[in-house]
Amino acid sequence: MVLSKFRFTIPKQVLNLGLITTLVISLGATAYFANNYQQNQSQKNDLALKLASSSAQLAELQNQDQIKRNNALEEEIKNINKTYNDAVSTYEKLTDLKAQKQDTAKLDPLYAQIVKYLADKNYASASATLTSLNSQIQEVVVKSTATAQSGVATTIPANIPQSNTPPNSGYSVQSVTADGKSFKVAIVAADLNSTKVIVDTASDSDCKDNCPVKPLAEYVSRSGAFAGINGSYFCPAEYPSCAGRTGSFDTLLMNKNKTYFNSDNNVYSTVPAAIFSAGSARFVGQSLQWGRDTGVDSVIANYPLLVSGGNVNFTEAPNEPKFGGAAARTFIAAKGSMVYIGVVYGATMGESTKVLQAMGMGDALNLDQGGSTALWFGGYKAGPGRNIPNAILFVNR
Repeated sequence: MVLSKFRFTIPKQVLNLGLITTLVISLGATAYFANNYQQNQSQKNDLALKLASSSAQLAELQNQDQIKRNNALEEEIKNINKTYNDAVSTYEKLTDLKAQKQDTAKLDPLYAQIVKYLADKNYASASATLTSLNSQIQEVVVKSTATAQSGVATTIPANIPQSNTPPNSGYSVQSVTADGKSFKVAIVAADLNSTKVIVDTASDSDCKDNCPVKPLAEYVSRSGAFAGINGSYFCPAEYPSCAGRTGSFDTLLMNKNKTYFNSDNNVYSTVPAAIFSAGSARFVGQSLQWGRDTGVDSVIANYPLLVSGGNVNFTEAPNEPKFGGAAARTFIAAKGSMVYIGVVYGATMGESTKVLQAMGMGDALNLDQGGSTALWFGGYKAGPGRNIPNAILFVNR
């Protein structure tokens, strides 16, 4: 889940200071000679004509107000830039729907029309069509939420019990009430005294581009896990913004072979992380708070940290478009010696936080979602979604 940024060089039109300076000097010189020297009538008339001409040119330049023109140009290019960014974001939403096997046959022609508008530099029409397409994409998500899918292939039944108490072990599907609303939650519970949380990676070491990816089921199989979920945010090959870094995920991680990934990457050192050991779990607000201890079972960083110490740690983020709107939100959480992985359906990021707090979670970390959403327990409970570079797994200790 990555948002591309298009950049443009904005031309700066400034006042023609040289010409204005010349005109001002001309005005001053003309007035000086007119007032201080005796000239014949012809010379005086000539000076008067030059004075009038210079005054007219200066007035014309001042009336053009190049500063206002420049500001208007900057605003226009800013809007064009936004339209391109919105087009990329919308394309990524479509690829997420496709990855979850949603029918986009009625949406694809609209996007093709947007591309045509952009090619024709018809930015106003492109923007209007983008608004319409995004509205229809959200309708698909909301409709699938009503059938307990929320844009994700799943086996959730239509009628599920209401309970805010997470299971003691195994897999459960339940309706959780939070902030006056009900949310469907698919969740797997395990005890850290008998279960080891590991992170498996498709790559053996750091990888910056064309990084290998695998389906969640393959990670589960090769590690002998009984449950698993998709891991951290990464750059899917389908995203235009990921050219030159496909499959990379940049955030801190220690895999099952005790290999640390992205230890030298300080860009995301402020991203939260979860650390799992025998009998306990630790969640830190910034991965820079964690060293490189290989004595633990696993380490994975992602964002945002939803619940910390039993308290809501995240509300909403208006500047993160993918955090808003009804969607499937995957998580890993812990309370005491219990660890949980699962999906909150039809929730904004802030709502998923309230749901997990209502379930009594001590700490909870958001994971990747959208087209990457996948949950496994004796088979896919959500997904399979697209292939992923890392996965969180439960194995018997």
